[in-house]
Amino acid sequence: MAQGMSHQVHIIGGGLAGSEAAWQLAQAGVHVRLSEMRGGAEGDMSPAHSTDGLAELVCSNSFRSDDAEKNAVGLLHQEMRDLGSLIMAQANGAKVPAGSALAVDRDHFSAGVSRALADHPNVEIVRERIDTLPAHGMTIVATGPLTAASLAHSIGAATGADSLAFFDAIAPIVYRDSIDMDICWMANRWDKIGPGGGEGKDYINCPMDKAQYQAFVQGLIDGPKTEFRQWEQNTPYFEGCMPIEVMASRGPETLRHGPMKPMGLDNPRTGRWPYAVVQLRQDNALGTLWNMVGFQTKLKHAAQVELFRTIPGLERAEFARLGGLHRNTFIQSPKLLDATLRLRSAPHIRFAGQITGCEGYVESSAIGLIAARFALAELRGTVLLPPPPTTALGALLGHITGGADAASYQPMNVNFGLFPPPGDRVKKNARKEAYTSRARTDMAQWIRENAIEALPI
Repeated sequence: MAQGMSHQVHIIGGGLAGSEAAWQLAQAGVHVRLSEMRGGAEGDMSPAHSTDGLAELVCSNSFRSDDAEKNAVGLLHQEMRDLGSLIMAQANGAKVPAGSALAVDRDHFSAGVSRALADHPNVEIVRERIDTLPAHGMTIVATGPLTAASLAHSIGAATGADSLAFFDAIAPIVYRDSIDMDICWMANRWDKIGPGGGEGKDYINCPMDKAQYQAFVQGLIDGPKTEFRQWEQNTPYFEGCMPIEVMASRGPETLRHGPMKPMGLDNPRTGRWPYAVVQLRQDNALGTLWNMVGFQTKLKHAAQVELFRTIPGLERAEFARLGGLHRNTFIQSPKLLDATLRLRSAPHIRFAGQITGCEGYVESSAIGLIAARFALAELRGTVLLPPPPTTALGALLGHITGGADAASYQPMNVNFGLFPPPGDRVKKNARKEAYTSRARTDMAQWIRENAIEALPI
């Protein structure tokens, strides 16, 4: 596109989500202005990036599993390919050996994305920093987890300061059907019924005796931890998102008077309070995912799995997400965005990518793709309904735009816990194939009913 040509959609951010959104719109004949601060005259560079290439991969070079039969992210790969994804096409072209995973030569991959967009007649790439949200004009904000401070301030002003997080304090999430309810029981937090009334049985409780608790605390203190990256080191902890191992280091009884407080919780099997208790809170509307309350941690992932499976009732726990704590920027999407990713208070603006609270390269790209498809329908004066929640794209989108609890919302990878269950009659060893088979059928029908063309690469 000629420099300075008028555009129909302004995309802010040239990462994975912004690049995918730009491609989807450009291939459909829409003129796009893609603003990327890296490579500009002011020399702006995020603390994580090392080049000015579009879609630069700043961490791993892996797009994770490419298995569309038994893996949720592999299924998302397939759905994106069906919709003409630039990111997936360039990943295929830059593929390096990685078994069943899709891993890429990161330089080859970024160069391919950059070249495809630079050569496209409908894309104008402008190296500029955007400091404020545009007051008008269709816009997609895809600035990622390290959004520049000036724009983050503008987003905070538009959404409310309490709706923009600058730090991930991620607690592990457990699949509900992997919890042993012969050991655990349901009750409310410390048996206090909330203002909404009800039975007071909103939490799953895992009891610990004194020896179990003491061993657990020592495991937290001794376990291997991940280190902050250089640009995270000066970000302070907040008391509300203190890593559980930091709390444990303050004294052996600290956790018993904090997130593992047993007071008021009678174990129905003993009639007595346990010495300590781990509580899990429902994390999605389907009730398939449960959050370990107060368990944000910087323990390495393998250490988390080993230690958390010593908790009574979680011996066979399967984790949809493990804990973490790192600098990030994301909005409280379930409260702020409508079903098509528009900002409710300013519907000319859509958000896409990791700033919406999805986690991972593929998920970020997928939300960029669907944001563009929604924008395209709006430009054409039509309505595009979200993909079915039984598909990987629909399940991820639904989680971001309302399926997750807004108050405890944290970044999430796509996983089968976000999908409606396939039914009780499906045997456990066939559940993954049941999810993917249903998803392929429903995605094909959604594409057909909405006359969605798989845009050529």
